[in-house]
Amino acid sequence: MHNPFSNHDFHLKSPWEQPFKKVVTPFQSFLHHQMTTGAILILMTLLALFLANSDAYAEAYKHFFHTYFGFSFGETNVKLTLHHWINDALMAIFFFLVGLEIKREILVGELSDPKNAILPIGAAVGGMVFPALFYVYFTYGTEAVNGWGIPMATDIAFAISALVILGKRVPPALVTFLVALAIVDDLGAVTVIALFYTAEINTTALLIAFALFGVLIAMNRAGVYRVLPYVVIGVLMWSAMLSSGVHATIAGILTALAIPTRPKFNPRFFSAHIDDLVARYKKTDQSHPNYQLCEQQEGLLTQMESSVKQVQPPSIRLENSLHLPVGILIIPIFALANAGVAINWSEMGTIVMEPVASGVISGLVLGKLIGVFGVAWLMIKLGIARLPSGASMNQLFGTAFLAGIGFTMSIFIAELAWTNPGMMLVEAKTGILVASLMAAIIGLVWLRFIAKPAPDYKPE
Repeated sequence: MHNPFSNHDFHLKSPWEQPFKKVVTPFQSFLHHQMTTGAILILMTLLALFLANSDAYAEAYKHFFHTYFGFSFGETNVKLTLHHWINDALMAIFFFLVGLEIKREILVGELSDPKNAILPIGAAVGGMVFPALFYVYFTYGTEAVNGWGIPMATDIAFAISALVILGKRVPPALVTFLVALAIVDDLGAVTVIALFYTAEINTTALLIAFALFGVLIAMNRAGVYRVLPYVVIGVLMWSAMLSSGVHATIAGILTALAIPTRPKFNPRFFSAHIDDLVARYKKTDQSHPNYQLCEQQEGLLTQMESSVKQVQPPSIRLENSLHLPVGILIIPIFALANAGVAINWSEMGTIVMEPVASGVISGLVLGKLIGVFGVAWLMIKLGIARLPSGASMNQLFGTAFLAGIGFTMSIFIAELAWTNPGMMLVEAKTGILVASLMAAIIGLVWLRFIAKPAPDYKPE
């Protein structure tokens, strides 16, 4: 009787094997994760708004995130509200991922080539300065002026999702431009948070944090490639930052900067090594059924798996593994905890005319447009930079609107802006939601129905 498993050419045609046929680049994986994050973020934002404006759930929603809990270890006692745990601890992981993305872009990404980097860097700087100026114009002379950093930020997940859903109408180089711009924007936002949105400084705690950062750098120089030691020291540094007055999420950025970016296994010899392992695998006894492996095959596959991991730098492995959990858990949880604004529709017109809301809306919509497009246009006309391949100036104009979607980081900065925010925080969050929606709609309509790509652009 014929045994179908004895045929060495037998291949299971199961659906879950299909992904093995498609090679996805790291950049494609990054875009996919950002789109997934954007979709979930919309749902959680709508849920937060529903809960905050529901007669039945509004009080429970508010009190839930202001519930205290913590832990004690010896003389150390850490007790924070759930809201603070999310904004100070979970978001430190988000900032850790941001740090890894910034590091990758500078070392091997779009920002590694000065010719390609100059346009998004210049546009990002303009897109931070002009929104801040718009905001200061509306709030000058009041306590609200301290929120000038709120409209500086671009939400990378929402902005990229909006651009990518346009498909082949948008040249890939324009997507890359927006990614690089958003990365530089994140770097600027982190710098602003570190320098301007800090409480009273505890010098001792800050020195301990920097000493721990020095330990991380020393580990990197000493060739420590295991991730766990960096995580342990990073958590200790986070705790010191929390006590120092500098926002604790900065510890995430600093930890990311210390993660090794060079692989343990030399890539030049990886191909030859894998070829040798594959050749040895082919020579093994393959008379077993296809779904079983002999001990020698198991050993060779384990070596292959180890080699694949070691040829990837720890920073890249961490970035790839964190994109999904940060995108589908941490950022949506942040949105659920922070996007819930109680909206009085009868007073909406009054709220958006208040200085804070007006400053945020004008900054994100007009400031981003003038800063991003204006600086980019000037650099291109002066010959300092060139348009992204296949893109037109009209498309760059529409993309500048999408840069005004400033959700996650804008809300985060709004939470830090004032010691006693009162209505200013409500006005800021309302302005962020209104401005982000306006920027998304205008940008998408412009790119879909008005802007055309360059004449030489040929979609693949």
